Amino acid sequence: MRKLKLDELNRLSVEAYQTVPKHPVVVVLDNLRSMVNVGAVFRTADAFRVAKIWLAGITPHPPHREIHKTALGAEESVAWEAHPDAGILAQQLREEGYRVVCVEQTENSMLLPDYQPFIGEKIALFMGNEVEGVSESVLAQCDLALEIPQHGTKHSLNVSVAAGIVLYALLAGQRPG
Repeated sequence: MRKLKLDELNRLSVEAYQTVPKHPVVVVLDNLRSMVNVGAVFRTADAFRVAKIWLAGITPHPPHREIHKTALGAEESVAWEAHPDAGILAQQLREEGYRVVCVEQTENSMLLPDYQPFIGEKIALFMGNEVEGVSESVLAQCDLALEIPQHGTKHSLNVSVAAGIVLYALLAGQRPG
């Protein structure tokens, strides 16, 4: 066994990436504080070819050196837009035909392995603040809360790690377009 060299990975250029089909999934970062987390979500969104990232509320946005440090250029390939209010954005996305889904521990949350989205289903995936989680205004708009099963003592994950787990579970094996 040997590791593949960079030129063997068949990576898309930024220009080519922007033209290929994407999954009909948008990730909404609801009042994240950490630029490192924002950059890591950009990198994960690039890996799974999500359609867009929304940076809501106080979530920092590119260009910024701290975001670039973990995004490794994905902030150039993944479409993104800022919005001042995640709750209002959730309502707008619902009106555009998205299923509004948050990753949060709630009294009615569904365990991630039990959720089977339809292929091609438009999903707006809300990821919450590192301390407070998803805002109440977003929860009021959600069609579904997904919970990642956890068996340790903390029952919380870093938001960028949670985004990776959920996007993998939702999109693994699917080809966009």
